[in-house]
Amino acid sequence: MKYLFGLALLVSASGTAVAQSADFDAAAAFGARENIQYISLSPDGKHIGLIAPMPKGQGNVLMTIEIDGKQERKLALSADGNPARIAHCDWVSNTRLLCQIMAVSKDLEGPVTVTRMIAVNADGSEQKMVSVRQGFRAERFAYHGGSLIDLLPGDDGAALVTRYYVPESTTGSNIVSRREGLGVDHVDTRTLKSKTVEYPRENVVRYISDGKGNIRVIAIRQTDGRGYDTGKVTFQYRLANDKDWRKLGDYDSRTDAGFYPSAIDPATNTVFGFEKKDGRDMVAKVVLDGSLTKSDVLQRSDVDIDGLILLGRQRKVVGATYATDKRHAVYFDPAIEKLRTSLAKALGGERLVNMVGLSEDEQKMIVWAGSDVDPGQYYYLDRATRQMSPLFPSRAELDGVKLSEVKPVSIKVADGTLVPGYLTLPPGSNGKGADGKALPAIIMPHGGPSARDEWGFDWLAQFFANRGYAVLQPNYRGSSGYGDSWYQNNGFKSWKIAVGDINDSGRWLVSQGIADPQRLAVFGWSYGGYAALQSAVLDPDLFKAIIAVAPVTDLDALKEEHRYYSDFKMVQQFVGSGPHIAEGSPNRHAANFKAPVLMFHGDMDVNVGVAASRTMADALGKAGKRNELIVYKGLDHYLEDNVVRQEMLAKSDMFLKNTFSGGK
Repeated sequence: MKYLFGLALLVSASGTAVAQSADFDAAAAFGARENIQYISLSPDGKHIGLIAPMPKGQGNVLMTIEIDGKQERKLALSADGNPARIAHCDWVSNTRLLCQIMAVSKDLEGPVTVTRMIAVNADGSEQKMVSVRQGFRAERFAYHGGSLIDLLPGDDGAALVTRYYVPESTTGSNIVSRREGLGVDHVDTRTLKSKTVEYPRENVVRYISDGKGNIRVIAIRQTDGRGYDTGKVTFQYRLANDKDWRKLGDYDSRTDAGFYPSAIDPATNTVFGFEKKDGRDMVAKVVLDGSLTKSDVLQRSDVDIDGLILLGRQRKVVGATYATDKRHAVYFDPAIEKLRTSLAKALGGERLVNMVGLSEDEQKMIVWAGSDVDPGQYYYLDRATRQMSPLFPSRAELDGVKLSEVKPVSIKVADGTLVPGYLTLPPGSNGKGADGKALPAIIMPHGGPSARDEWGFDWLAQFFANRGYAVLQPNYRGSSGYGDSWYQNNGFKSWKIAVGDINDSGRWLVSQGIADPQRLAVFGWSYGGYAALQSAVLDPDLFKAIIAVAPVTDLDALKEEHRYYSDFKMVQQFVGSGPHIAEGSPNRHAANFKAPVLMFHGDMDVNVGVAASRTMADALGKAGKRNELIVYKGLDHYLEDNVVRQEMLAKSDMFLKNTFSGGK
């Protein structure tokens, strides 16, 4: 998977913290969602739009703030979380924003994600639906309500948006629309007057604009005779000032073969994207002049280049990012590199810094900076006056709380391979408890499996470190970011290698004298939850407690969840068939378990159905194994609710303490 980042700068800073009070509620503080879920800056740089969570439930609000001495907040939009939530909002003028609303709803096959676009003034007035409204003649429900693809600098209040069209039934009427598929419209968000820019086409799944209102690249998915995705995409492009489409190339998501375009630089008439070379992802660019001249831009021999750095309202390509032990950035623009240097001097110490908002004249910006021991702070920077002032903390609940340093480590596993990972010890710990003995410890495999952990603040790892646990997060073989040879055949087909690395990480932590083997646990979310459960299938005696959040528990069932969706064949191929299915499904091996199991799951989970945890709990119960399943009504895969996350952390902490002390 390829990612697009805002400007990511690596600079330095050293944070200070004070000791927490005796009545500090760690579960409430660490479980609270980030205070700022999304932030954007108006074109003139004088107003901020921010999305903040409600104290309870999944709901959130859009607040607008004028950058002046008062910084008065205005409520522009709210969503109660039952089920609607505000995903993001961007300024289409100095007084108006375009927001995407998402919700998880149930259809006949189970939970599905639904999105819609709404425009609203900064003071909350003139709310209007921008997504296509469906009439009663629509042949089916449109789950996808479109998305913003170009802010159209200079075209006040307007935007280019994708719109998904569903044909209407002709029964009883001759005046119906037969448009079908994804198209692009120029929409005035105030009047809702629209003009078709790209007529909808059924198999087009993506449009790429040049940031100046011109669609230059489209992606066309290829399907089989039954309508299932094949994983192959054909990209087409246009010459500048031309309307005819030409072939750019093919990309196969199953093998990562081919060039995957991501962003266009109109100044050089090139498209930047990703391509596999020597088993690792690299950045390349192609000239859109008919010659399709391709050139390499950035490659490394140790890790994948995984992100482009896009700057400003026109999303100019200014660099690329990659992660070794920490995230790094390479800038193609000398001016941005100069800015990075000045920010490094201003902030001091070692931090990750992202530019998350930029005015149209590029003189005013919002900057975020954080580190492993700093959850983050937003700043307002005026480049003309060279003044930078703090705005908001990312996690106000953790202000003054001493956090733990995150140390990159190399874990030697059974076959001699060095697995990279991150070790978080309790604050002030040297790897031993206050009594000089080894610590209770948690191995925390990441989700995915097509993902990896990175250096920085992690609310889960920091919570458990605060409670006295050593936490080790291994980037096991099967993780992404390290190239094809590390990825193996993914964490499902190659589960024995991936889970073997996770188990060996536990043994390594014991061998280092850090972990007490009698107080060693495993905690995972999503694929990490699967790996936590499957660890007991490989070695039932290793971990003394298992916690799994929204876990996959049966590989056949995982495939079946997608049967009525277009990606079914792709999921089938990804998970595979053969002996590894039965061997790698923990709910079929409940009799192997010796450690008690605690599971959490939302009953509106789109990623992994709640039935996965229920069948696991049922299998463990029938085998006479100690387990508990907590199901949260109305919540999805991410359990985005402060109270729920607080409860999950508190119950997990108590479960571990009771298990390690011999309690029930």
